[in-house]
Amino acid sequence: MKKFILDCDPGHDDAFAIMLAAQNLDLLGVTTVGGNGYLPNVTRNALVVLEKIGRTDIPVYPGHAGPSTTTLITAPNVHGKSGLDGPVVTEPIRKPESKHAVDFIVETVMNTDHVTLAATGPLTNIAAAINREPRIVDRVDALYIMGGGAYAGNWTPAAEFNIYVDAEAAYKVFHSGINLYMVGVNLTRQCPVTDEFKESMRSLGNIAGVFGAELCDFFARGGDARLHDACAVAWAIDPTLIQEAFLHVDIELNGTLTRGMTVTDLRFLQTDKCEADIDLTSTKKWNDPPEGSPFRGKEPNTHVAMRLDYPRFKELVLRTLKNYN
Repeated sequence: MKKFILDCDPGHDDAFAIMLAAQNLDLLGVTTVGGNGYLPNVTRNALVVLEKIGRTDIPVYPGHAGPSTTTLITAPNVHGKSGLDGPVVTEPIRKPESKHAVDFIVETVMNTDHVTLAATGPLTNIAAAINREPRIVDRVDALYIMGGGAYAGNWTPAAEFNIYVDAEAAYKVFHSGINLYMVGVNLTRQCPVTDEFKESMRSLGNIAGVFGAELCDFFARGGDARLHDACAVAWAIDPTLIQEAFLHVDIELNGTLTRGMTVTDLRFLQTDKCEADIDLTSTKKWNDPPEGSPFRGKEPNTHVAMRLDYPRFKELVLRTLKNYN
C-alpha cells in the first residue's frame, strides 16, 4: 500500500475520500484545513468519519484555519452548517493531535520514503509545508489534488471552489515543481451521485454503507451531487480509473472575472473532434509541433484528469464501504 497523507476539509465528498484512503492505502494521518467549513468543524468531521469506520488508530492533525492573504470562504450552502449535515452522528470521543498539520506533513515526508499526498480542500497547508521545507517537493512521490477544472469552474464560471478559496496557495503549489495530479470538475462531473448509486450503498446494510447513503441523501438534495474528492483518492489507489493528459496549468490571481481559474493549456488537443472523442493515448503531445508554432503550448507541469471509468469507480466505493464493519 502507498504511504499516504490526506489533507482535507470534510465535507461530504471528503468523507468518502477518507473512507477510501483508510482502507486502500497506508493512511499515516489526516490533516485538516479551513475550507468547506471552519477548522474546528472540519476537524471534528474527520474524527467522526474515522470513528464511524472503526479507524481510531489514524491520527488527525488540524492545520491552517484559512488563507493568509484573504478571508476564508466556506460552503454551508453545499455542506450545511456543520460541514457534514445529514447523518445523525455523536460527538467524537477522540481529540485531534496537538501537532500542527504542516509540521506533521513536513516531518513525515522528510523522514519517510515514498510518501504520497492528496489534498481535497484548499491548498493552504500544502503551500505552507512547501514554504517551510522546499525539499519535500522532491521527496513526495505524487500530490493528488481535487481542485480546478480543465475548462470551467463551479464556484464562479471560471474557478473551482478549492482553488478560489486560496488562489495564492494554489499558485505556490502549481509552480513548485511537485509531481502534481489535478482532478478538476471537468472529471468529477463524470461521477454523479445517482439514486441507484446511493441505494446500493444503503443496501449494504452495514454502518459504513448506511452512513455513506445518509451523507448522499443530504449532499444530493439539490439533485446534482458529485463525489468530487473521492476521485482524487481513487486515482491514487488505482491509476487505471482515470485517463489523463499531461498539460501546463497555471493559476489566475488577478482577473476580475477569472481569479482562481486553473488556466489549462489545451492547445495540443486542438482537433476537429469533440473532446469526448479524443484518444488521449495517441493525441499529439505538447512538444511535437515545431518550434515557434502558436499551437505548441507551454511545457506541461500537471497530470490533468480527463476521463473517469465511472462503473469501476462505483465498484471501488461500494467494495470499500462493504468491507467496513
